[in-house]
Formats: sequence, structure tokens, C-alpha cells
Amino acid sequence: MHDVSAEDMEKIRQAIVVAVVPAHNEERNIVHVIETMPDYVDHIVIVDDKSGDATAERVRAAQADHPRVVLIQHAENQGVGGAIASGYEWARDNNADVAVVMAGDGQMDPADLPRLLAPVVVDDVDYAKGNRFLFPGGVALIPKVRFFGNACLSFLTKVGSGYWHVSDTQCGYTAIGRNALKAIDWQKMYRRYGQPNDLLVSLNINNMSVRDVPVKPLYQVGEVSGIKIRRVIFTISSLLLRRFRERMFLKYIVMDFHPLVLFYMIGLLLAAVSAVLFGRIIWLWADEGSAPALSAIAFMFASTTSLQSFFFGMWMDMEANKSLRG
Repeated sequence: MHDVSAEDMEKIRQAIVVAVVPAHNEERNIVHVIETMPDYVDHIVIVDDKSGDATAERVRAAQADHPRVVLIQHAENQGVGGAIASGYEWARDNNADVAVVMAGDGQMDPADLPRLLAPVVVDDVDYAKGNRFLFPGGVALIPKVRFFGNACLSFLTKVGSGYWHVSDTQCGYTAIGRNALKAIDWQKMYRRYGQPNDLLVSLNINNMSVRDVPVKPLYQVGEVSGIKIRRVIFTISSLLLRRFRERMFLKYIVMDFHPLVLFYMIGLLLAAVSAVLFGRIIWLWADEGSAPALSAIAFMFASTTSLQSFFFGMWMDMEANKSLRG
């Protein structure tokens, strides 16, 4: 990793930086988050997502000594994605140059913030996201169950979003620039734990550049995770499938045409044919003790061609999105 230069740091100080802090029942950590926020952050927008504890009261008390703090309270719980959307809307409407998301549980290291801001402020990258996998020794610091679930979702997000160069897609430590803040309809963003995945798809549809930045994993700092790995994997997978279809239609059919959609369609059609042939082979084998050689050959041809079509589609998608590598 490389530290941010003094020149780049000066540019960060000159930019209007907004920290969006989604908070739900974070009375134990929220004041610490406020007090450790770097001085170059101009506004600290804390979005209280209808907490059942004293989170809002702690924030109001802190405002007396920290005039940078802005409190937004939700009348109804909207989930972490909804809280981030409210913060992004505030940043957009108040002419922020860049908005960074920092968790209300203190699980994001402020020391990493300049490295996230520099790509957006200095290099004009539209979106910079933290990647704990890239941090030296970072994988060893992540609980194994979380790492496995994150790795699976990272692969699915590559396919769904078109950003094949990113990983650790569940890391919420991100920075987004002015153009992206204005381009995305935040009212339509996914409201729950699939928000980072959903946002990547929207960014790709809008041809926004994205860069991964190494950040240090922080655990056992008092946070209470609301993520149930077994549940969110299926939920986010379903979300990514739906958004993948939307991206293919909007980006490669409506806005422009690209033959990769044909390869994906052929792959899907032949996958269905393969499933039918495989079922026929199993049924005949159970009923008659053998299966026709022609059915077996047809199954092998259909399944192999289906995989090749999917791989060609993925390769073309990689090539089409190379320009979005921040």
C-alpha cells in the first residue's frame, strides 16, 4: 500500500467531504465515531434508522461540541441501504464533492479514509470501495464464515455488475463522487444488506469508474452484526440475478447492442436443453437399465456448448467494461 502524498492530502482538504454514518442501535459506539472523524471531513451526516436505544440522544448531545454533525432520523426502519440513501441524498443536495460511508459501530478505520478519498478527489474516479482482501494479512483477520460468504457473493457480483476487477463486494467502506451522486436514483436503491451489490450494478449501467482500495479489517470493536450469512447469500443472489437481467437489457440492448447478450441467451437455452436431456437419461436408466447413446451425446454437446457460450459472454463483458477500471 502507498500512503497519500502531501499534495493529494491538500486537495482532499479543499474538497467538500461528507461522511455518511448509518446508525441503528449504536449508542455504545456512535460518539466514538464522531470524535475520531478526521478534521478534513466537512459534514458528519448520521442517519438514525429508527433506533430503539439512545443513539439519537447521544448524537444530539454531541452536536454541542461538534457542529459538523447533522442528524437525520427515519420515522420507519429502512435498513442500512435506506440509511445510506438518505445520507447520499443529503450530500447530493448540499453540493458535496465526495461522500464516504463510515459505519456507526466503529468498524471502519479512519486512518484508511485518505486512501479512499484520493481516487475520487484526485484521480476523478467515480466510486472507490474498500477491499479487505487486498490489505496485507487482511484475509486472516476476517472470520472464516464471513470470508467464505463474501467470496461467493463477490464472484456473483462480478457477473451481475460487470465490474470483474473488484472483490470483497460486501465491504461498506466506500467513497462516491459528485457525478455518481447525481446520476443514481437513490429512492430506487436496495434498502437492506445487498445495497453495495445493487449500487455496483447501477454504477455500471451509468458507466461509472470503480477502484478497489486496500482497507484494514476491524472486528471486536463492539459491533453487533445483523448479517445472517446463510440467509443473505440467497437474498443477495436473487437480487443480483434480477439486476443482471436489467443490466443486460438496458446496457446491451436499449442503450447499445452487444453480441454478448446472444451468447448469454444461447447458453441459457442450451442449459435448459441439457437439463431436459439429463432428466431423460436418468429416467430411462432407472426404467430400462440403460440410456440411448444418442441422448448422452446430445447432453454432452448441449452442456459443453452452454458452458462455452456463458464463458464467451463473460469474456465479452470483461472487455466491454475495461474502461470502467478506476
